[in-house]
Amino acid sequence: MKRVRKPPSQTWRTFLDNHLSDIVAIDFFVVPTATFRVLYTFVILRHDRRRIVHFNVTAHPTAAWTAQQIVESFPEESAPRFLIRDRDGIYGLDFQTRVANMGIEEIVAAAKSPWQNPFVERIVGSIRRECLNHVIVLSERHLLRILSSYFEYYHGSRTHLSLQRNSPNPRDIEPPANGNVIAIPQVGGLHHRYCRAA
Repeated sequence: MKRVRKPPSQTWRTFLDNHLSDIVAIDFFVVPTATFRVLYTFVILRHDRRRIVHFNVTAHPTAAWTAQQIVESFPEESAPRFLIRDRDGIYGLDFQTRVANMGIEEIVAAAKSPWQNPFVERIVGSIRRECLNHVIVLSERHLLRILSSYFEYYHGSRTHLSLQRNSPNPRDIEPPANGNVIAIPQVGGLHHRYCRAA
């Protein structure tokens, strides 16, 4: 019997490049507090501009709570076409049903393959290295305040090589005629934004 040759399917990298504006990635990471409680932080990242669409913190994550975070992130039919996630047990039936009802196609990464969800894994690492490794978290409210401050810096000041050394919220080029360069402290002085004084 003659075998019909199928065209080769696209690689994972090609898929990510072709659907960049239609993809969000989600992940959880844990943060210990000063009182040895464990807080779970949920992050939703849009691939096209590496923008954090939504984040929240809880001590007791459930599939229903996680599904509610997705609904709050994409109101009024603004949901993306694809959602990349890992095989964490927190994404249970409640979550899967809610996502399917919103018209989002889930792409589940293979087991023990964080490279299949690289952008959100990278942002979790950046949050740890650039922020949480330098502070002691006291409570859930304190962590929310720290992360809000960090994401303000991340969106408006932090540069990305993949965005041609621009931030997720594009910054204008400031010519030398605008004055001397000044440093504006952000994230409680952990980072600075450099701009020209008008």
